[in-house]
Amino acid sequence: MIFFSEPFGIRSLQTPARRLLELLFDYNVEHRPVLFHVFSNGGAMLYRYIVEAFHTHKPFKNLKVAGTIFDSAPGRRNLRGALRALATVLVSKNVLLKYFLLFTFATAAVVLRILLYPLTRFIHESHYDALLKAPSCWPELYLYSQADAVIKASEVKQMADARQQLGVSVKAVDFSDSAHVSHMRAYPTHYSNLCATFLTDCLRASPP
Repeated sequence: MIFFSEPFGIRSLQTPARRLLELLFDYNVEHRPVLFHVFSNGGAMLYRYIVEAFHTHKPFKNLKVAGTIFDSAPGRRNLRGALRALATVLVSKNVLLKYFLLFTFATAAVVLRILLYPLTRFIHESHYDALLKAPSCWPELYLYSQADAVIKASEVKQMADARQQLGVSVKAVDFSDSAHVSHMRAYPTHYSNLCATFLTDCLRASPP
């Protein structure tokens, strides 16, 4: 879904996003504060549809979202980073299958999401552009790194700045030298403290 459906206009993550929100009702936690912790672009793609469902489906509007933490996300169309991520996912696959899928993805990405982007953007808005103008107004924490080889730090910072200009309460922390989705592994105490403090601040700010 993340590599072969969503980037090319198939909204395959809409259903999992709604099911995830429905689980909150199944577990009877719909009246309790909810904090989203989003990892990498795959998580950001799913989160995009969660936000859309939250604002377009009446039952979900009653959920009490306290805030969102973005870990190593979101990023724009970074073909090299996407290929690294896909290669990691396929590491246990047959070598021929792995390189066939990598070649197929790279070719389709270049044609549909780079060369034809002026046309395809009107058919399917990228998750990055959708999140830039998302209607959500709860606080956001961005955790990223200059050393991330998959998601560019400049793009995460651009997102954080844009959201702040829209009036969203935003905090962004650059870990400088930790790898993609490895900030907690590199700095467990600092990472945990940032998340715990953010959660506490969100709960204080959210209505009872």
